[in-house]
Amino acid sequence: MADSKSKATTLEHERALAARHGVRYIAAVDEVGRGALAGPITVGMTVIDIQQVTEFPELRDSKLLSPDTRMALVDPVRQWAVGYGVGHASAAEIDALGVTGALRLAGSRAMAQCAVQPEAALLDGSYDWLTAPEPDLFDILADDREPIGLHIPVATIVKGDMTCQAIAGASILAKVERDGIMVGLATEHPYFGWEINKGYATAAHRAAIVVQGPCDYHRKSWNLTSGADQAQGEATTKKAK
Repeated sequence: MADSKSKATTLEHERALAARHGVRYIAAVDEVGRGALAGPITVGMTVIDIQQVTEFPELRDSKLLSPDTRMALVDPVRQWAVGYGVGHASAAEIDALGVTGALRLAGSRAMAQCAVQPEAALLDGSYDWLTAPEPDLFDILADDREPIGLHIPVATIVKGDMTCQAIAGASILAKVERDGIMVGLATEHPYFGWEINKGYATAAHRAAIVVQGPCDYHRKSWNLTSGADQAQGEATTKKAK
């Protein structure tokens, strides 16, 4: 259940963004798995119709909810939103693109799944990794490349998953789906404890990598075995934005 001391989420920021740009369909975006050593980076997105959306105060940051509560909220969130999607970028894509590029790719994949395309987006955090960068020569010449990045107004909000209902909904969709992926992968590689640590850098996870070596689902460009007492992984390289 949600922490009884946590404040109720609202639609205040979503309504303000819609009013600022004179639009109707607002996307809300959150990510999970950024600091993990293994598994994908996952981005959740909900799209709400600001003219018809109803308050959903039960929504909270997914980290404040029990696994059972998160799971129980998935279908209600999907029914509440007019569009939703969950996109992933694999460990290999994280190694190739860097964290920012992988987040942008996963976010683009999430938006592609939405039944209604948004006109503006609210992004959890302080840094806009979602907006498409200026196209380079390779982008211009390669028409068949997967589109990466959004071409709509994006506003960031720190701790948005704790204050914005639509972002909280996106965080729930993302965490439930990624957790399910990691539990499934744990059956293939049981020695890493992914059913418990979900790919994050626990001491036991790092120790298992020392003994077993990394597998295909590990981010090879990261410090996988050093600092076993650290709570999160840390990229050793910073590649494409």
